[in-house]
Amino acid sequence: MANNLTKIIAGLLIAIAILLGVYAWMLGRKPADIAPVAATVATQSVPVVVTTRPLQAGQPIPAEALKVQQSTAAPQGAFADPLQLVGRIPAADIPAQAAVVASALSSGLAEQIAPGERAVAIKVDETNAVGNRVRPGNYVDVFLNLKRDGTGVAIGGTSTAEIVNTQARLLMSKVRVLSFGDATTERDSSNGSVVGTRTAVLAVPTAQVDALTLAEQSGRLVLALRSPRDEDVATQTVAVRVGDDKSPSALAAAGVVLGELSKSATTAAPAPRAAPRMVARHPSGGSIEVIRGGRTETVAY
Repeated sequence: MANNLTKIIAGLLIAIAILLGVYAWMLGRKPADIAPVAATVATQSVPVVVTTRPLQAGQPIPAEALKVQQSTAAPQGAFADPLQLVGRIPAADIPAQAAVVASALSSGLAEQIAPGERAVAIKVDETNAVGNRVRPGNYVDVFLNLKRDGTGVAIGGTSTAEIVNTQARLLMSKVRVLSFGDATTERDSSNGSVVGTRTAVLAVPTAQVDALTLAEQSGRLVLALRSPRDEDVATQTVAVRVGDDKSPSALAAAGVVLGELSKSATTAAPAPRAAPRMVARHPSGGSIEVIRGGRTETVAY
């Protein structure tokens, strides 16, 4: 009995060995797995404006100093169109072959001021600024109100001896608004009036800056909002002076007095004529010569 059991176990082991051998043979005949081919992702390039030569700070960027170069990645603030950079002013030197970014350029109100203009801030409130509905980019006419009482002293106590009559005049015509309160042409989130606005910044021709600053100190300014379709511009205003053709800087340096702003009707009094004076002459026939102004008479006595 034990001998039969041993034979059975041996047969099972042989069968298992045969099965394992067949399995190993089948594994050896299976082809090797093909290694996956990594897909190459095509890298996309983007256009970036770079410089062809060094750019100096404070000098306008010419078109020939820029070119478009393909790059794998665009720096933050980079430009893709060279036309956006022509005429812009670098805030610092930019080396050649460098990408021009927004942070390297002059920005703010200085970029909005045209040559021959100056940015000037004036005090405003809702009563003299169209109910605080003036927005950056609008055009306004600036009127000047000069006030005085019967004693020749303004309400604030400042002497106004040069101002003969209380009057209102057009100071400047079609002046561009650069900012109104915290709002600028680049950042204006309000759609209506702005509560609490105290200042407005205007783009004023250089020759009229002195007139505007003096007018604000001596009177009250009123901003009159213009239609963008109104092309009428007053050629004769209080701030526009006629006479010798001078540069704006020369006119600003010459200054303006309060009498020029008020355009006083009082003219300088003519020089008093000399009182008739008697010129005594030595007695020679009973006459005396009398001079009246530029006329001479001989009177007998």
